Amino acid sequence: MRNLLLWLLALAITLASAFYQRLTGPTYPVKGKITVAGEEFSFDLPRSHEVTSDCKVAVKAGDHRLGGRLEYKRHKTADPWTEVSMTRQADWLVGHLPRQPMAGKLAYRVFLGNGPERVSLTGERPVVIRFKGAVPAPVLIAHIISIFLAMMFSTRTGLAAADRKSNPRKLVLWTVALLFIGGFILGPIVQKYAFGDWWTGFPFGFDLTDNKTLIAMAGWIVALVAGRRGRPARGWILVASVLMLVIFLIPHSLLGSELKYTE
Repeated sequence: MRNLLLWLLALAITLASAFYQRLTGPTYPVKGKITVAGEEFSFDLPRSHEVTSDCKVAVKAGDHRLGGRLEYKRHKTADPWTEVSMTRQADWLVGHLPRQPMAGKLAYRVFLGNGPERVSLTGERPVVIRFKGAVPAPVLIAHIISIFLAMMFSTRTGLAAADRKSNPRKLVLWTVALLFIGGFILGPIVQKYAFGDWWTGFPFGFDLTDNKTLIAMAGWIVALVAGRRGRPARGWILVASVLMLVIFLIPHSLLGSELKYTE
């Protein structure tokens, strides 16, 4: 019963951290509400799209007197803003962002109003969207499951290290194996499909997703070596477990692959 409760606790912590990471990640749609011409609107603006097509941006606006405008430019360039009128499709105002190469980004803003003066849904701050290649579903699902399990086993191993009645050694091996499969086999395959490169972390770049995976693995390798010859190495395991939890709270894709238009 005690073992089951510890596994349920590890699962709860993992689910909570995964939910937090998703909500705070830079690819999660920008959602909000705004009042325009006396009417309140909810909006959901995309921040990730595949390179196979233009990205549709749609805002529900039942008041047919309202019009919309989409402004965009390539991210981190001196390009002027390109303006596109949004077309009405029933109760929706719809515009399209031109597709970009892998890891290409656009900054864009959506304006609504019933006259020449229109209000930006996100104020002065534009939304940034990144384009990616299509990743085969089996590869992506396997990557997500293995990383999720690695996080859960890492948490459970930390709980075992804190419990003098438990032997965390086998759990360390499972954690290292799952993290290696998810982060260093499946992760690069996903990266290659999505952005054209196998690895963009240290020493080749500054991709935070790759780098945080590398740091997490380094922590667990230290814990694994410290526990050789059957030593429990509880302190090192706790450090590795907490390090991985902190690292994986960092939003996914933050400082991720980005096309340099000026190069």
